[in-house]
Amino acid sequence: MDADNPFAAYDKRRRPPMDIYRRHRPMHGGAGHLRPNEPRVLEEWSGFAYEAVGTAPNLAAAQGWVHELQLGDGPVA
Repeated sequence: MDADNPFAAYDKRRRPPMDIYRRHRPMHGGAGHLRPNEPRVLEEWSGFAYEAVGTAPNLAAAQGWVHELQLGDGPVA
C-alpha cells in the first residue's frame, strides 16, 4: 500500500476478486465449461459487485468478450 495515499486501503477493497474485471456464467447455471453452445450472462465489475451487462449466445462468444478488455480491442458495443 502507498503510505502517501490516504485512500490506498479503500482502493484495494474496490478491486475485483482476483483482479477479474469481466466474467461470464452459464445462463441456466452449472459449470462454465459444460454445454458450450448454451447462452452466457456477461458480468462486469462495477467497483462494488459484478453486474450483468449483457448476454452471449455461446461459450466462444463469451470468452471473446472477456478477452476483448484484456487485449485492449476497444469498447463493447
